[in-house]
Amino acid sequence: MQIQIEHVQPGDLAAVVKIERLGFSAAEAGTPAAFRERINRLRETFLVARMAGRVVGFIVGPAVAEPFVTDDMYTHTPTNLPRGGHQLVLSIATDPAYRGHGIGGQLLAALEQEARAAHRLTMSLDSLAKNVPFYEHHGFHKARVSDSTHANETWYSLVKDL
Repeated sequence: MQIQIEHVQPGDLAAVVKIERLGFSAAEAGTPAAFRERINRLRETFLVARMAGRVVGFIVGPAVAEPFVTDDMYTHTPTNLPRGGHQLVLSIATDPAYRGHGIGGQLLAALEQEARAAHRLTMSLDSLAKNVPFYEHHGFHKARVSDSTHANETWYSLVKDL
């Protein structure tokens, strides 16, 4: 299975929203408007995985001064710092039909490579408890219980030093 990881294009919006809705509850999932804004503002830190030209997964987040995701970032997309700061992940998802092929790990590695090239200090994301082992397998550690109240869930902030 040949996977290409590349920067998002405006025409990827429908596929990204579909995958987001398949991977998250209605309360957790980003809206089409939020993803449109992320495509416009975070193109350099918004990557998609393609197989035979079809989007099968994605990862997106801003590069900012703050070391952790804050709830307002889900509705108001920050502007990326050109260099330095912290690479956050607001969302990572794989089409359920393509799970189990390492696409999520490839997306994390590709964004990490971009973050290292831009001299980011860390990568950070919030995760539900059930997904923490996946991120730990990819070098993240649990830093704290997040301040987030997003979707009325308990989230854990995970960090990877770069």
